[in-house]
Amino acid sequence: MLDNNFLGRNGFIWFNGVVEDRQDPQKLGRLRVRCVGIHTENKDDLPPSDLPWSQLIHPITSSGISGLGSSPGFIVEGAWVFGYFRDGNNMQEPMIMGTLPGKPSELSNPSKGFYDPNGVYPKYKDEVDTNRLATNDSNNPHLGLELRKLTRKTGVPTADFDLIPIQEHISTEITASDSDTWDQPTIPYAAVYPYNHVFESESGHITEIDDTKDNERLFTSHRTGTSQEINPDGSQVNIIKGDHYNIVSGKRQAVIEGNADLTIGGRHKIYINKNGEENNHYDIQIGPNASVNIQIDKGDMNVVLKDGKLNTNVAGDYNMKIGGNMNLDVRGNKNETVSGSKTSNTSGAVIHRGSRIDLNP
Repeated sequence: MLDNNFLGRNGFIWFNGVVEDRQDPQKLGRLRVRCVGIHTENKDDLPPSDLPWSQLIHPITSSGISGLGSSPGFIVEGAWVFGYFRDGNNMQEPMIMGTLPGKPSELSNPSKGFYDPNGVYPKYKDEVDTNRLATNDSNNPHLGLELRKLTRKTGVPTADFDLIPIQEHISTEITASDSDTWDQPTIPYAAVYPYNHVFESESGHITEIDDTKDNERLFTSHRTGTSQEINPDGSQVNIIKGDHYNIVSGKRQAVIEGNADLTIGGRHKIYINKNGEENNHYDIQIGPNASVNIQIDKGDMNVVLKDGKLNTNVAGDYNMKIGGNMNLDVRGNKNETVSGSKTSNTSGAVIHRGSRIDLNP
């Protein structure tokens, strides 16, 4: 025999109403809703605190158990919702099935029921509730998008190396890459409704999955402006408004098939083999037909070997130009072998001091 006392047996009692409280003390994501035709708008007769708690029905992408999936539900005060009463005519156990977006004709009036009691939502009137990044209405641009356009980086300088001769009487000069600048790619946003799927949180965190034809892209942004965007051509732009930390417990491998430019406004330190293990060398290899150029506009270059040798092997010429003095302090012996001839030109005096000086012994 069928039990006549179960949900839906004798139909449902439906409702639609406005969320007025989401501060669920049990943290289950429940909401207090003022229902049209059931509850009065007079908050003196029925304050929000006397409204029954409504349970949310989550989508199948949320397990609703052990914190798995997305929780809590994301419905704010002032939102219109639709549902039914699980307890029928008693109407004390409302179940929310979904929200009802629209086009608000007025802003919140916290003194009356059926409005956001905090006076925050809706943010706009006479504008659809669909996110501005999804509608791409030129009359109502998204503030975050406009800010991204204004703060786009352009004219970032790269290394600029001066071309100078090594010695006036030697036809050798330093060759370097051309100095240039680079620009951040233009903001590729060109969404067409309804193909840009947008999520935006209350504080301004944003996720876009844009399926607009020929302009497909992905965009994720923190409210501060730190963001990651994958452009329609597959290029990626990362913007970090604060500090950036990379912590890798294992190995890190990187391949750059094209050019790479690094412009640093502050200092740059590299610490290799901090644990002092053997054979953890710092190896740099430059392929054929390229040079290594180091220029210090003002300052010193210091190389200190606390324990070890300094070895230099030059297959071609070794050219050195010194604008000031050259001081060489050798605490041991100095051996010099020249297979060809040796010429020394001195404008001033030549002084040799030693306990004994042998010429062609």
